[in-house]
Amino acid sequence: VQLQASGGGLVQAGGSLRLSCAASGRTSSVYDMGWFRQAPGKERELIATIAWPSGRTSYADSVKDRFAISRDSAKNTVHLQMNSLKPEDTAVYYCAASPSDGAFYPPRQPASYTYWGQGTQVTVSS
Repeated sequence: VQLQASGGGLVQAGGSLRLSCAASGRTSSVYDMGWFRQAPGKERELIATIAWPSGRTSYADSVKDRFAISRDSAKNTVHLQMNSLKPEDTAVYYCAASPSDGAFYPPRQPASYTYWGQGTQVTVSS
């Protein structure tokens, strides 16, 4: 499976961006999907997940009520709608796929994700 992330950019605080993650390859397999981010000097942080096949979502407290993850199965694409952006949201954002085991929620540890996109930079100016 190959993942291609896109949609990052420079935005002012309070603005919005929509990230996309397009999957290609063995997409007939079922995967839980996650969005992570990593700011300079910080560890990679899980911010949102969407489970297969339930579509159940989860969010980090830092982005809850501002970000929304969604899945377009017909297009093998996962989106991350980011609203009310803050300077502390500045980071490289990565999408990742984990083979689904039917758990209630997808895994939280980066090591549990098998496939990764290349990352897209999000910069929020104050």
